Amino acid sequence: MKTINFSRVNKAKFFRTLNKRVNTYFKENNIKRTGNWKLYTKATVMFSIFLLPFIVILTVSLPQWSLLILSIISGIGMAGVGMNVMHDSNHDSFSSKKWVNKLMGSSIYILAGNVYNWKVQHNVLHHTFTNIKDHDEDIDAGRIIRFSKHSKWLKIHKLQKYYSIFLYGLLTINWAITTDVKQMHRYLKKKLSYGKFPNPRTEWTKLVLSKVVYYSLWIVLPLVVLEIVWWKVFLGFFVMHYTAGMILSLVFQLAHIVPNTEMPIPDKEGNLEHTWAVHQLYTTSNFAPSNYLINFYTGGLNHQVEHHIFPHISHVHYNKLAKIVKQTAKEFNLPYNEYKTMRKAIVEHFKHLGFLGKKPTLA
Repeated sequence: MKTINFSRVNKAKFFRTLNKRVNTYFKENNIKRTGNWKLYTKATVMFSIFLLPFIVILTVSLPQWSLLILSIISGIGMAGVGMNVMHDSNHDSFSSKKWVNKLMGSSIYILAGNVYNWKVQHNVLHHTFTNIKDHDEDIDAGRIIRFSKHSKWLKIHKLQKYYSIFLYGLLTINWAITTDVKQMHRYLKKKLSYGKFPNPRTEWTKLVLSKVVYYSLWIVLPLVVLEIVWWKVFLGFFVMHYTAGMILSLVFQLAHIVPNTEMPIPDKEGNLEHTWAVHQLYTTSNFAPSNYLINFYTGGLNHQVEHHIFPHISHVHYNKLAKIVKQTAKEFNLPYNEYKTMRKAIVEHFKHLGFLGKKPTLA
C-alpha cells in the first residue's frame, strides 16, 4: 500500500481558524465535547427499540405476521444503537470517562461486529484516507458495485443503480458471518491498529468468543431453549439484519458516494493536494441537516462534514458546530457539501451510481 502524504501548507490556516472557533464555542458555553443527558437518554431509547422486540418474541405468543414486524423494529433499533451509541463510544466521544466509552463501545458485539476491526476500518482507514481508493475500505464493494471512478469497470455495473439497493441490506449479516474473520486476518497481518498494536492471540480469542455468545443469544436461545421452528428463527434473524444493514449502508452512501464529493488520487509520490481537514470538505457531504428526526435517529451522521473534521466530538453538538464550520469554509472559499433533504441525497446517490456504472469512455 502506497504511503499517503497530505499537504502541510495549502490552506493550512483553515483548520487552525476553525479549531480556534470551535474551542471558543465550548469554552464560552461551558460545555464538554462529549455526550450529555440527551445522548444518554437516546441510548436508552435505542437499546429499547433494539432489544424489547426480541424479548417480546421470546416471551409472548403472537401471530406470525407480528413476528416479522417485531424483527423489522429490532433492526431499526440495531442500526440506532450502532449510529448513536457504538459509533460515538468507539470515537471516545460518548463520555469523558474512558471506561464508559469502552463499555458502550462494546455494544458492537451484540450488533455482530468487532471493536478492533471497526476501529481500524473506520477510525484509521476511513477517517484518515476518506474516499481514497485502495485505502478507504468503505468505498470498496468488491467487483459487484463500482463506487469510485478509479475502480475497474465491468459490464454488470451498467445495472448497479438498480440492484445495489438490494445488496445494501447485507452489510451487518456479512459482519456476522465472514467480514470480521477476513478483516482481522488482514489487519493483524499488516499490523494495523488504532492506538497500541494488540496481541493477535487475544484478538482472535475475543472474536471467537464474541461470535459464540452472539449466535447463542440470537440463534441457539430461540431455536433450542424455546423450541421455535428453525426457519422462523433464521427468517427473523435475516429480516432484523437486512433492515439494519439497509439503514446503515444508505446513511454512509449519502455522505460519500454522491456527485458533490470527490475521490482524489495521490500523485506518484503519494502526495495529495490538500491538508487533511480540507480533504474532508472535498470528500464528505451532509444531508437533511435541519431535519430533527434524521438528526436524532442517525446519531448526527447526516452531519458528516462536522463529524469528519471533529470525530472526537459527540454528535449531539454537530448541529451547533455546523454553523461555525459552514461559515469558516465560506471565508476560505472552500466547499461545504450538503443536500437540504434526505430524499434529494438519495436521488443523487443513485444517479451517481448510474454515472459510475457507465463505461468510462462514455461517462
